[in-house]
Amino acid sequence: MKHPTTPGTALPRRTLLTAFGAALAAVPFLDPPPAAAHHAAGLDDPAKKEIAMKLVSSAENSSLDWKAQYRYIEDIGDGRGYTAGIIGFCSGTGDMLDLVELYADRRPGNVLAPYLPALRRVDGTDSHDGLDPYYPRDWARAAEDEAFKQAQNDERDRVYFDPAVRQGKADGLRVLGQFAYYDAIVMHGDGTDPTSFRSIRRRALDRARPPAQGGDEVTYLHAFLDARVWAMKQEEAHSDTSRVDTAQRVFLRAGNLDLRTPLNWKVYGDSFHID
Repeated sequence: MKHPTTPGTALPRRTLLTAFGAALAAVPFLDPPPAAAHHAAGLDDPAKKEIAMKLVSSAENSSLDWKAQYRYIEDIGDGRGYTAGIIGFCSGTGDMLDLVELYADRRPGNVLAPYLPALRRVDGTDSHDGLDPYYPRDWARAAEDEAFKQAQNDERDRVYFDPAVRQGKADGLRVLGQFAYYDAIVMHGDGTDPTSFRSIRRRALDRARPPAQGGDEVTYLHAFLDARVWAMKQEEAHSDTSRVDTAQRVFLRAGNLDLRTPLNWKVYGDSFHID
């Protein structure tokens, strides 16, 4: 179950919905990475990535079993239409459309392909026009297909995970910092609006320097999390900041910059543990 939000709060997760993927390739927003960043362990280490998936799932689905979420779909009343899959792809923010188009390219004639015209129409809205009543049923059917699971994995990495890790490494951040970037992109997306990941990072840079610029990592991450909390409080749908306060901030205060296990945290009042 997703964390409940306030109905009617139409806050698109991505400002440049259709252009974001192309912009990443055409106009990189990364600062030049320091040589040392290439030698540090990253969130893209398979064991660390598994931890990241569980941490996000604890907030997005109240469960550590992130692989059970391929079939997940519901309208959580946040103005983004249907939210679905392992990262919360939304029919109103463009990333669900990109996913279903990728799946159609890889598996022509699949059960979701007939919904592509409707997904294009509802993009940018909270409408279900052309999707009800069978789209949730067919999404769950598609989730039995390994090709659809892989498409979800690939879009998660392309749009959210890989950009976050690249920017984190460029800033000289260790695993926790890279995760903080990833969780921020998952919730806020990237773009130019004041609550986007890019804007959150810029707000943090106004207060502290990351290690790549000679700053202290802990000081910078506190500044980033402060900026993240500010951004969350600007959106009613995200105003519960416990995924920062009782999770990421807990790890930071403990000095666990590499997300070493065991990990204990809380999200939205629920307690979680990883051995």
